Amino acid sequence: MKTSQIIAAAALSLLAAAGAQAESYEGVQKPVSGLSRADVEAEAVRAASAPNQNVTRGSRGADPFTSVADPASVRAQAIATANAPDQNVTSGSRVNSRVISTMPNRAATLQQAQQQGTPAAK
Repeated sequence: MKTSQIIAAAALSLLAAAGAQAESYEGVQKPVSGLSRADVEAEAVRAASAPNQNVTRGSRGADPFTSVADPASVRAQAIATANAPDQNVTSGSRVNSRVISTMPNRAATLQQAQQQGTPAAK
């Protein structure tokens, strides 16, 4: 028991000696900043007191929509799709069946008539 106390006392004295000679660590490189310490502190205070800073994206509803497509081309494509012949018929409707379109695309006919300058029948 005496030896364990001696070893413990020796270990504590080594730790105390090492702690007394410890230096502060300044880092490998000196910090370079364009802001002063007061500016950084003011920015930190603003960020910490900002409302809803811990709210995840999308938790308050969808983000605002910004379109990247041309509205005229989207409208033309929608009209062509809505007027497509046999749009509700698929080849998988019946076994070994093929879809043979028997109807003209009304939107394509109207567009072609407008390009040629002739009035199209309604």
